[in-house]
Parts: sequence; structure tokens; C-alpha cells
Amino acid sequence: MHDTLIPVFDLGGVFVDWNPMYLFRKLFDSEEEAQWFQDNICTRDWNLTFDAGDIYAEGVARLITRYPRYWREIQAYDQRWKETLGELIPGTIAIHDELIAAEVPTFAITNFSWEKWMSCLGEWPFLEKFDGVVVSGLEGLVKPDPRIYRVFCERYGLAPESCVFIDDSEPNVVSARKFGMHAVHFTDPRALRKELVGLGLPVKK
Repeated sequence: MHDTLIPVFDLGGVFVDWNPMYLFRKLFDSEEEAQWFQDNICTRDWNLTFDAGDIYAEGVARLITRYPRYWREIQAYDQRWKETLGELIPGTIAIHDELIAAEVPTFAITNFSWEKWMSCLGEWPFLEKFDGVVVSGLEGLVKPDPRIYRVFCERYGLAPESCVFIDDSEPNVVSARKFGMHAVHFTDPRALRKELVGLGLPVKK
């Protein structure tokens, strides 16, 4: 099995559907208001500060000082964070299980708050099946920063060219390729299955 590429997965958008709008739509009366709130208050860039290691309680308090009128909605982003999650993606979980059954080691590199990562362990059984995970919030590095791929390779003693990285974000995929990894831009499990078969991984066609 030593020649088989080592699969390294992203989590959000690959194993689980994640979208803050799922929560924001419950907090506001219209799609426009919810979208405005995401674009201007609880933005994707703000969320990335937690992925980089910020503590939720502090980040939320800081943002509320800037936008006190939205304190309820901003606080909900922490207290009701689980409502930003959609369904698990069964097709990806099936591929992962096939790789494990074939005794292929699997890993993950995820942009994730370490606090929220810990809170998902009991609810997402696939997490404990990985041979190792690099969580951005614990490293203080977020994809597509190439240093996070270096941390991963050094920690698990893997050469970049021996890995195939799977992510739904094009910039993350491009960065992994520049670092020397094989990389697949995830769109759906069926397409991923074809790509992995083509790379010689032991999954069903």
C-alpha cells in the first residue's frame, strides 16, 4: 500500500454542509436583511478570526461593542452556532469509510475554531476515524496559507507529493498544489470518487 496516495480532507463543504446563512435567515425577517448582516456584520472574514484561534466569547464581545444594536444576533452566532450547519454529506462519508476499510490512512486539514471543533466530536462519528487532523484554530494558521500544509506534513512525517488534498475552496486547492501536494477541487462526492479512482485509490467506481 506504500505507493497509494494519502488522502487529506477538508471538512466544511466536503463532509458537512456549513453556511452561516442557515442561522441568519432565522434571525431576520427577509433574505435581504440576513444577507446584509453576513456581508457587513458577522462576515466571512470575521469568522476566519475564530478559525485562526480567537476565542468566541471575546470575538463576539468585541463585535458587539462596534454594533451594540445587533447584540442579540451577534451573540446567536456563538450560542446557536450549530444552526449554521446543514446536513452531513453521506457520499463523502461513504468514500472515507471505503478508504478506511482498505487500510488507507486518512487525514484532515480544516479551517475550524478549536472550540467548535471540540463541540462536534461527539456528533460527527467520522471525525474519530481520521489518523490525524490539523485544526487551524490550534495552529494560528488558516488555509490557504501554505504554512498550514507544512505543519501537517512535518507533524505526520509525510512528503507533500505523497498526499492528495481535497477541498471545496479553489484558493485552498491552488495553494496545496503550489506546496507540492496533489489536490482535488471538491464539487460533489460522485466527481470526487471518479478523481480518486483515477489517482489509483481503492474506492469503488
